[in-house]
Amino acid sequence: MKLTRRQALSSAAVLPFAATATPTLAAGHAEASALPTHRVHNLGDFKVVTLLAGSRAVPDPHTIFGLNVPDEEFNAVSKVAFLPSDNSQFFFTPTLVDTGESKILFDTGLNPGGITAALGAAGYAPGDIDTVVITHMHGDHIGGLSGDDGETFAGAGYVTGQIEFDHWAGAANDNFEGKVRPLADKFQFLGDGGSVASGITAVAAHGHTPGHMAYMIESAGKQLLLIADTANHAVWSLERPDWEVRFDMDKAAAAATRRKLLGMVATDRIPLVGYHLPFPAVGYVEAAGDGFAYVPASYQLML
Repeated sequence: MKLTRRQALSSAAVLPFAATATPTLAAGHAEASALPTHRVHNLGDFKVVTLLAGSRAVPDPHTIFGLNVPDEEFNAVSKVAFLPSDNSQFFFTPTLVDTGESKILFDTGLNPGGITAALGAAGYAPGDIDTVVITHMHGDHIGGLSGDDGETFAGAGYVTGQIEFDHWAGAANDNFEGKVRPLADKFQFLGDGGSVASGITAVAAHGHTPGHMAYMIESAGKQLLLIADTANHAVWSLERPDWEVRFDMDKAAAAATRRKLLGMVATDRIPLVGYHLPFPAVGYVEAAGDGFAYVPASYQLML
């Protein structure tokens, strides 16, 4: 598969706010029921459905983004972008790829309730899912794998990166032990360039976690890149790729990955899906100064 003229890098802690995030927004905001819970995008012969599994306000964003820049710079960049510098809104957006032959879910949100509600609004049930792909094993990506009623996607197989699984298997992490370890014998593992299904290829995006993966989706000559947590904010991460992010485990590697993957999609003018970008989480990237600019998609993938 041709990823781009710039080949992707073959190459980092659970977000503390993720553990308490729910599909309902913080007090003082509209409830999640008033928000769209899914958006269908056309990509060749595939349907790509972004699913809002949760959202919440997060205070003090400079304690998360731009750790290596002073308050004055963070505040100035935020002001130019019409953003408050004392608060932010986080979105948690798994993605369903319906190939017509199979239904492949990328990540599972914070809990079973959020992902099953979003799937249901889009016309799908957990039993419809053939494969669940885990881009990485932070709690807001694996939280929907199981709950009090057991395994959410009992009929599905699971796929993740070998490096990612091996890291968390030795990390004594409660989320991994509770959500992933019980399903270990149902997992298949891949590396950079590995295939989930025809038209769906793993792209190493290490740094946020040791084995963090992006995925290139391709159908009928059209491409889209699922970047997962490569860039977690349209301004404080995507626009400023060298700004350090608290939850990037290897901050230098994460910044290098941002530059490579964002440079790739900017050069080849292909859309991306970002797990934490403003819902519906789909847009384009263009080079801008020493970084990038995010251009949210409107109707381009709905035609």
